[in-house]
Amino acid sequence: MTSTAANPALSELGEQANRLYERLRGQVETPENIGKLIVLDVESGDYEIGANGVETSRRLQARHPDSTLYALRVGYKAVETLGGIRERTTNV
Repeated sequence: MTSTAANPALSELGEQANRLYERLRGQVETPENIGKLIVLDVESGDYEIGANGVETSRRLQARHPDSTLYALRVGYKAVETLGGIRERTTNV
């Protein structure tokens, strides 16, 4: 497993994705989207929202075949947890 501390490119991608999400937050954090995945193409600013990460990623990748995608969970601090509880963001 590669840590973001050991790989600055991964850290920068995450920072870019979070900045893009913050700009989109008002549009995407709607009651029907809370808990779904948002998959972002940080270079184009395009995104897809859906319940299934693979299907959502494939829809976005069909429009941007060579893009690097980044996924977040709408309204939550983490995409997944291991034996824990998903924590909601404070802005919701």
